[in-house]
Amino acid sequence: MAKVSGKEENVRYVREAAPGAVADYSVGEGYKESAIRFASSGGKVIGVEWDAGSAPAAFYAPRKKKSAFRRGIYAFVKRTFDIVSSLLFLIVFSWLYLILAILVKCGDGGKVFYCHERVGKNGRTIRIPKFRTMKPNADKLEDMLTPEQLEQYKREYKIDNDPRITRIGKFLRRTSLDELPQIWSIFIGQLSVVGPRPLMREEIDEKYGRDANKLLSVKPGLIGYWASHGRSNCTYESGERQKMELYYVDNRSVGMDIKIIFKTFVGVLKKEGAQ
Repeated sequence: MAKVSGKEENVRYVREAAPGAVADYSVGEGYKESAIRFASSGGKVIGVEWDAGSAPAAFYAPRKKKSAFRRGIYAFVKRTFDIVSSLLFLIVFSWLYLILAILVKCGDGGKVFYCHERVGKNGRTIRIPKFRTMKPNADKLEDMLTPEQLEQYKREYKIDNDPRITRIGKFLRRTSLDELPQIWSIFIGQLSVVGPRPLMREEIDEKYGRDANKLLSVKPGLIGYWASHGRSNCTYESGERQKMELYYVDNRSVGMDIKIIFKTFVGVLKKEGAQ
């Protein structure tokens, strides 16, 4: 079995890997298990090293691809769940949409919804609706942000304590209620309940490079692995955000989706929304 020793930048690295083991992920907070997988064992985990204080690097041999039948079953179950859950949600919580729309409109008299272009499955351009949480003309970055904030936005595509966010917008973001209009996008098939975060095209090109096609091989989601496990704590700069999103693409399953939904629900109750 490979040896695990030392820490570098809060990540445990495997110093010696057995023949056939392939380095894959070195990710941030939220991972507790460092697994050594060997080609000779067909990808089965035969060695585990636990680390309660930091995130591990996982080494494993390439997994066998799921059969076309299993992929088809998963896609059918996922789409059926998307349609049924989104339709029921839209019907049951129509009153909530009305209340939130009134609050946003009365806040500053601006538009209720904000639609932004994102990249969907297979590179298709889609428009994602959200309850507006920012002040009018928030897209004029140079006029509303300090040089330091502008630099952070260009680096991470988000800003700590963003001054463009309205008062009601802070509440909507903290509770993730600003994303409720995306339930409609799930119903019509542009999004899934669970999947990678929908991103801007330049964001994908810059941050994912040659892995862009892999990311876009699945439908983006309202919630996801990165959003539920790391979100504001795992950044592009460290590379952890990309690795967490790609980890989902490689390992997605019905069981994993259920865990993500549960963890997201718990996070919302604890008010661990986006900044």
